[in-house]
Amino acid sequence: MAMENMVKKQGFWVPRGTPDVSPHPKESKELLYNRIIIPFIKTVMKAQDLQLHVFGSENVPTTGGALLAVNHTGYYDFILGGLPAHLRGRRLVRFMAKKEIFDTPAVGTLMNGMSHIPVNRAKGAGSLDHAVDRLRRGQLVGIFPEATISRSFEIKNLKTGAVRIADTADVPLLPVIIWGGQRIITKDIDRDLGRSHIPVFIRVGAPVDPSGSPEEATERLSQAMKELLDEVRTAYEAEFGPFEGGEPWRPESLGGGAPSMERASLMEMAERERRQAKREAKKAAKAEKKPLPRRLMNKATGLVKKIMRK
Repeated sequence: MAMENMVKKQGFWVPRGTPDVSPHPKESKELLYNRIIIPFIKTVMKAQDLQLHVFGSENVPTTGGALLAVNHTGYYDFILGGLPAHLRGRRLVRFMAKKEIFDTPAVGTLMNGMSHIPVNRAKGAGSLDHAVDRLRRGQLVGIFPEATISRSFEIKNLKTGAVRIADTADVPLLPVIIWGGQRIITKDIDRDLGRSHIPVFIRVGAPVDPSGSPEEATERLSQAMKELLDEVRTAYEAEFGPFEGGEPWRPESLGGGAPSMERASLMEMAERERRQAKREAKKAAKAEKKPLPRRLMNKATGLVKKIMRK
């Protein structure tokens, strides 16, 4: 990852010798995703002067399906995780995201327009089948196997969905590590959305074997992601450090101020409980306002009329 061997290509820093790739015959022509959304996002990132470094993009196939298993440290991951594919002939990544995002009027319309994949956590099997279908049709699919943002910025316990999807679809399973994106916008840390000059590393690793039992394959994926994360963080610290210590975006293991994995887990549990309580309160309030069924209303009206006649 020596920076002196990096060159600028399509607005990103890439290793010298990264091959140019002809545009994908279909994906590069998608109007909403590739010709409107991505140019807009690149303009925003340019205005922020984000220093985006992409490594290992050659591991993303120029045609056919592949599942990108991305670590999750911030809200920009849906953008940053797709950059290696963009360098491979302007390919597109269809990210799996919770269904609630698709239910939001404006954002949901865009998500559907870009053919991202809704995940209903109550009916996970259907979402996995949907992802498998997309992969078999030759698309790139992005998944966050940690499910939610890691407040500790370490790799959390992974769900088995990623290996099961890749194994069923018989496509490459590619670990992807993003580091530095949490400095832009993430949970519990002040966002930095101005002209911040923040450096970000994105690295795609070699394919991981998804075969065998889901538990064993998931452990292989977890180990690959942890090793890749260590390599990326070491290179990042060497290039942009030394840091003073206590930075909220750096993990405890590096002397940063992020919560430990144990404390982060407790924070996540408390957040889930708050959300559940909020949902139940909303449901109860809605039930109180819900009108009586028409049959009961008619019965009550008839009873009132009978009393009035007496």
